[in-house]
Amino acid sequence: MDLETRQLQQLLSEQHQLPEVLLLKHTTTSTNDDVREFAQKGITSVLVSSAQQTQGRGQRQRQWVSPEGNVYLSTLLSSGTPIDGRLALEIALNILQMPSLQALDLQVKWPNDLYSPRGKWGGILIEPLSPHQVIVGVGVNTASMSEHQLDQQVTSLAELGLLQLNRVQLIAELYLAIQQAGQWFNHGCPNLAQRFNRHASFMGDTVEFEHHHGLTQGIFRGIVDDGAVQIEMTDGLQTFYQGRLRRLA
Repeated sequence: MDLETRQLQQLLSEQHQLPEVLLLKHTTTSTNDDVREFAQKGITSVLVSSAQQTQGRGQRQRQWVSPEGNVYLSTLLSSGTPIDGRLALEIALNILQMPSLQALDLQVKWPNDLYSPRGKWGGILIEPLSPHQVIVGVGVNTASMSEHQLDQQVTSLAELGLLQLNRVQLIAELYLAIQQAGQWFNHGCPNLAQRFNRHASFMGDTVEFEHHHGLTQGIFRGIVDDGAVQIEMTDGLQTFYQGRLRRLA
């Protein structure tokens, strides 16, 4: 067992959150796929993290650029109630509360992006195994992504001010944040809209919302407690549960 694995084991053991399987890899196709293999063997408590992914993916099977040096991790979450879109929001909000990130100006972009005024620094991918169990994947840019051709504005924790990065500590805090988010979800996501809107990107901005029926433009007014987006139109508020949000220049 290498030094980083031993350190991570100790950090999670101290919080009584050591999973049955803990695996740190240098490279992998996808940490979500790794966790899926363990889940198919009946393992319910697992953490896989890698420094690089060769086939990383985001929402709707979009490619997730996963160069070496960033943090990519996946785990399992189970719930007594059917899992819905609020879980990704809870995970993002709990990540923002991590001790290592408290000095940074961080936001959440609905529905699953870890954001900031300078752009996206991470993302969350939830893939269901059953109505009550999902794989949770999180990718975090710890170093600059400027040399990669990307279709949106991105940044990194280093560029946002986290200069003394302890990689093992960050992995531990991410795992604990995901587990804590699962508890919030199990308790019904109390005051979700109030908590989310405090950190929401594009609040009050003119946005374009891409959904099943086309494009809607209006003012982003945050979310309601069931996780739905509110867009203010000339004829009033419209509510959406699925789609893609972007700010208009």
